[in-house]
Formats: sequence, C-alpha cells, structure tokens
Amino acid sequence: MKLFKHKNFQLLSPVSGNAVSITETPDKVFSDKVLGDGVAVIPDKNEVVSPVDGTVVQIARTLHAICIEADNHAEILLHLGIDTVELNGEGFTCCVKKGEHVAAGQKLMDMDINFIKNKGYSTVSPCIITNMDYVKDLNVITGHAEAGKTVVITYQV
Repeated sequence: MKLFKHKNFQLLSPVSGNAVSITETPDKVFSDKVLGDGVAVIPDKNEVVSPVDGTVVQIARTLHAICIEADNHAEILLHLGIDTVELNGEGFTCCVKKGEHVAAGQKLMDMDINFIKNKGYSTVSPCIITNMDYVKDLNVITGHAEAGKTVVITYQV
C-alpha cells in the first residue's frame, strides 16, 4: 500500500528588499491572514517578478495586484503596496497579460516605489497563498531578499 507523499515547493521573492512576516503588514486583512498566508516584502527596487512558474489569472484594473496560479495549483496573490488601489494604476507598469504563462523570476511589472511613497502610501508588498486548504507546512524565510532569486516561502502540496 502506497501512502500519499507531499511534494515540496518554494516561492521566490517577487521584489528585492526586506522580507518580513505577513503579520507585520500594515493592513489587518493581510496581517490577520484573512486572504491567506505568506510573506511581506518591503521593496528597495522597482521590478516585480513572478515568484513561481504559473499562469497569470488576474491583473487588477488598477495594476496594484496580480494573481498567479502556480503550475502546482497553489494560488498566489501579489499585492503591491498597501491601499495603492487608490492610485488608479499610477506608478505601475504591467509587462504581462492575463492568461500568459510566466516563469519564476520573469518580470511582471514595475512599481515606482518613490512615486508610491511620495503619494503617502506604504510600499510593503504581501505575497500570499490564498488557497491554504491545499497547502501543508508553509514556512516563511525573512531577511534580505533578491527578486526572483531568494526563496521566501517553502510549502508542501
């Protein structure tokens, strides 16, 4: 009799900067893990990349958020800044389209972190897995992270 064996997966940092616990996000929806669990990154560069191989399933009209279904079916939400929906797309330049398959580390977007800060918004960017019922043993790695290179989350499915 074979027992089901979980497979190990990882998410790369979507932006370069300082990765912190999701509980440190200055928005209770994220810090209380209402939408899922993950990590928050305080970016120090403008480039946003895919944390996984997967398909872009949604891009917010205001470009402040992007959803990716990983090839392993984990559902990933990248939320770029806090309350940045109010910028109506200003400060963001999207480089992909809905339905496009992306590779881990592939550029998705640019976010102008200086513009966002100057408008009075936080640039803290949560990266969460929203279908947590599908995921086992999620672990977050904090500290300095390089976009598309540093593992910030490990998990099993």
